[in-house]
Amino acid sequence: MFGQYVRRFALPGIAGKTKPTEKQQPKGRVAMSITTEDHTTLKGEVRLFMRQKRPAAGADRGTILFVHGSTWAGLPTFDLAVPGRANSSVLEFFAGQGFDAWTIDNEGYGLSDKSRQITFNVANGADDLEAAVRYIQTKNGGRAPMIYGISSGALKAALLAQRHPEMVSRLVLDAFVWTGENSPTLIERRKKLDYWSSRIRRPIDLAYVHSVFNRDHPGVADEAVIVALANATLAQGSEVPTGSYIDMSAHLPLVDPRRITVPTGILRGEFDGVASYDDIRAFFDLLPNQDKMLTIMPGIAHASFQEKNYMTVLHHLLAFVSAPPAVYK
Repeated sequence: MFGQYVRRFALPGIAGKTKPTEKQQPKGRVAMSITTEDHTTLKGEVRLFMRQKRPAAGADRGTILFVHGSTWAGLPTFDLAVPGRANSSVLEFFAGQGFDAWTIDNEGYGLSDKSRQITFNVANGADDLEAAVRYIQTKNGGRAPMIYGISSGALKAALLAQRHPEMVSRLVLDAFVWTGENSPTLIERRKKLDYWSSRIRRPIDLAYVHSVFNRDHPGVADEAVIVALANATLAQGSEVPTGSYIDMSAHLPLVDPRRITVPTGILRGEFDGVASYDDIRAFFDLLPNQDKMLTIMPGIAHASFQEKNYMTVLHHLLAFVSAPPAVYK
């Protein structure tokens, strides 16, 4: 059955960053102290960086792993600090809601190993997630985490769920693309496929970060957030891998919805130029598990958590990962 819903929702602010502090919680949850811990795990000899935020008293609502996209790594995407903008840190928000919240830098990104001379494609990123989940399970009693991925991170998360459904309890795909059909952004990107294919890394700068927010629908994000994201990203380097760009331009589809058997939520921004509605709808219809959700988010383009309507994203994501188990099947 096809279903979608769109609601607007606002939650009180949760601010703060890297040490245990008291956080203001949305109504219905008491204030709690949140702890931050950085971790390193291995994929063979490759070192992968992860950050964890959780309630100091213990998480009671499960574990979520957040997976970044093609350009900004885990911390700029999910642990961003923007003065005056509550809940800019997705990890802080979900830790404040009682979750054990993690993010990973895929190999080739951020604080993870960048030494191998490869493009760090989607399949390689799914390998990273397998290593990350196995490490997380050593910390949470062996439970399969929920996984949220955005853009190419959604492809990596979906591929992991396809390969290892036992490692994913719930899956959320944001700004996801299946076949790439009728994708304005990918049509333009394919024009530079020879360039992407000729190198393993591509340059980024402030102008490029601005272009991501202006290509679909100018005005969806505040300038202060764009600059904060750019500064956090460029502090980790001025080049990022080409692998996911090549995959999304030349190798789609990378996953088969019929083989993704875990409960799956799909989030699509109204103006997203990568994820066309027809493409997402066709993918959604083929998902075999009827515990599924397709949500169209108004006023949002591709980089949902950094845009003006980011509280809408938090609301829908929180609703899906908080869903009670079905009593009748």
